[in-house]
Amino acid sequence: MKEVINSYEDLLVMLDSLLREPTNFWDDFYSNREKCIPFFANKPDENLVGYFDTILKGTIGKALELGCGPGRNAIYLAQKGYTVDAVDLSEQSIQWATERAKERNVKVNFIQNNIFDIQFEEGSYDIVYDSGCFHHIAPHRRMSYINLLQKALKPGGFFAITCFVQGGELGGTDISDWEVYRLRSLQGGLGFTEERLRTIYKDFEEIEIRKMKEVEQTSEVFGVSALWTALFRRK
Repeated sequence: MKEVINSYEDLLVMLDSLLREPTNFWDDFYSNREKCIPFFANKPDENLVGYFDTILKGTIGKALELGCGPGRNAIYLAQKGYTVDAVDLSEQSIQWATERAKERNVKVNFIQNNIFDIQFEEGSYDIVYDSGCFHHIAPHRRMSYINLLQKALKPGGFFAITCFVQGGELGGTDISDWEVYRLRSLQGGLGFTEERLRTIYKDFEEIEIRKMKEVEQTSEVFGVSALWTALFRRK
């Protein structure tokens, strides 16, 4: 590869190389399925289930999940009748998610790829869901992320996210965007405040921003208070 910057995309790729965890990092992360990782449990986020009890009640359409991991939320969306595309960088996570979907007898189109490299027609999706991907996105890619959402969603479509609370128990480092580049590290995942999320997604209609509800491990849904949940609508 020629290490020359001739375009904005070249600049993004260079910065990616300094900060992005390599694919083998995530493959190793998902290779041991017995690790005590809270979101390895095969159950959907409590906020996502709540949306289907309220604003999404009775809806059917097409959904995209960004950073789907072992597939628990993608599977739930498919169970609700949605046609689902679910993307993750890790081959290990996609394999695990595929196995889980077969066990639940649901169809999900799992895609192993970088979320910024996937191809789709503009306005393809009624819902874009992100559970834990965004806080691993470096600041220089936020514009790419917003552009992805704007392209993917139909007018009036919904975007929902869960991400680290700044200084939360699961992660959520409290450093500035500039400090990310001084350290050349996301410090395990960036943390956010309610106001910061509101600023980042200012071009979307805000429906709800709140802490995720803490639920018992025996519950049929996943919920920990160290995460934000937010729901927005494309204007």
